[in-house]
Amino acid sequence: MTVTLAVVAVAVAAAVIVFVLSAARSLPDPIDPADGERVVVGWLARRPRLRRFVRQRLDRRTAGGLALSVSLLAVFAVGLATGLLLDMVGGPTGLAVLDDDVAAWGATNADPRSVQTFLVLTYLGDTMVLVVALVVVGGIDFARHRRVDVLAFLGAVIVGEKLIVNGLKEIVDRARPDVLQLVGWEGPSFPSGHAAAAAAVWPALALVFTRGSRRAVRAGAAALAALVAFGVAASRAVLGVHWLTDVVAGLIIGYGWFVVCAVTFGGRAQRLGDPATARPWGLAPGRS
Repeated sequence: MTVTLAVVAVAVAAAVIVFVLSAARSLPDPIDPADGERVVVGWLARRPRLRRFVRQRLDRRTAGGLALSVSLLAVFAVGLATGLLLDMVGGPTGLAVLDDDVAAWGATNADPRSVQTFLVLTYLGDTMVLVVALVVVGGIDFARHRRVDVLAFLGAVIVGEKLIVNGLKEIVDRARPDVLQLVGWEGPSFPSGHAAAAAAVWPALALVFTRGSRRAVRAGAAALAALVAFGVAASRAVLGVHWLTDVVAGLIIGYGWFVVCAVTFGGRAQRLGDPATARPWGLAPGRS
């Protein structure tokens, strides 16, 4: 029961933080990076010289180019964080010093009921479950809006995440925890594929499913996505099939890839490269 409460506490804490960020108009929305682009557009509108400088160098147009540049910074940040985690693992230093303790604690304290709960939770990061969810949400959105680019966005999220994670697994080839694993799992350990998939796909589903909804609804969906992603990640660690650093890396990589895709496809507006200067400065279509 203690293990279950620990996992629930981690997931709920993450959900609360995301809800606050997403609900507050003065803070960046973690599920809709296009909000950041809208702020940048408005800020540039009040600075014509800087706007001309940016337009000449970034284009797509202006804010869009800037957004794509920011997405490259996101890629750099994810790469840096992943590299730091790998460096910790080689030590072990930093977060990696907790790897053995977390794996051993989960293996020795989880009861059969906890294991069954975690098995259900961990499958929310399973590829087949996520593909079904993507197909359902994508189908509903296409029936409502007839936007093929939304389907492309959802496809890019899952396909890109799998390519990145599986590639890293083969390169790093880290062994799984040498503890009593509460479920059977094979293959390289770093990063956690379930954590990465959950961190990439559930925010994408929340982004698409709540298009046109009130801000409170969007914030609730964002919080639910975080609840699931962090719950999946924590369950993988306490089940003994991943090190703590594996699931942290999975969350970073998965969410980072989601951000890149969301920026590229235009966030909640899903406008796939529409020129920002074709719209009034500071406004984005489909916003409420």
